[in-house]
Amino acid sequence: MLTYLSIIVTAIFINNIVFSQFLGICPFLGVSKKISSALGMGAAVTFVIIIATVVAWLLQTYVLNPLGLQFLQTIVFILVIAFLVQLLEIVMKKAVPTLYQSLGVFLPLITTNCAVLGVAILVIQKNFNLMEAMTYGLATSIGFTLALWIFAGIREQLELLPVPKAMKGVPIALICAGILAMAFMGFSGIKI
Repeated sequence: MLTYLSIIVTAIFINNIVFSQFLGICPFLGVSKKISSALGMGAAVTFVIIIATVVAWLLQTYVLNPLGLQFLQTIVFILVIAFLVQLLEIVMKKAVPTLYQSLGVFLPLITTNCAVLGVAILVIQKNFNLMEAMTYGLATSIGFTLALWIFAGIREQLELLPVPKAMKGVPIALICAGILAMAFMGFSGIKI
């Protein structure tokens, strides 16, 4: 039980995929203007990460390793992720068209979101069993969603504040993202 708790706390706070490992920055910056779209992207990425992690672990353990095809790992994982994103896109277009439109171009970009591929590869590198892999995938997704949610809230508040013209938009957003990253690094005890 302690192992799973350790995986959860570490993935969400200490090694947050966005703020500590700097993966998934494109959707982090692109979809974090509104809390609603940030949470929608977080849910979409959560679905893809969890399923991709399980499928990647199964493929690595039962296909790639036994056949000596570990060198195909990245290609196989990308194909799995691309398939899952296409499936998600089809379902969202029919079931939740407003969220589908609000995510826009960033939904298909989940395929190239290095956070999704990174989690699948990290699970293999850390030699997690299937339950640990699922726990890590879920916790990392929660960490990703938390990062999006916090940053979207900050960006919504920044729109209401008198920010100097030269700092409006991306410049102030990047400064805030850097400060958030330093704050999350504080969880690991890194001295800045």
